[in-house]
Amino acid sequence: MTCSHCVSSVTEELSALPGVQRVSVDLVAGGVSTVTVDSDAPLDADAVAAAVDEAGYTLAGRSA
Repeated sequence: MTCSHCVSSVTEELSALPGVQRVSVDLVAGGVSTVTVDSDAPLDADAVAAAVDEAGYTLAGRSA
């Protein structure tokens, strides 16, 4: 991601997932940005990856 429009695209797609309460993005232009998703239930990892893909990006990694 390189700009606030990129952040908005990812935030919009992830926010549409069932149970998502909040999405925050630490934008690192030209580097690896970090996205944190808070939800009221566990999220399906494939659904998260698909949402990121729909926004035009690739999920680089997951943390527990």
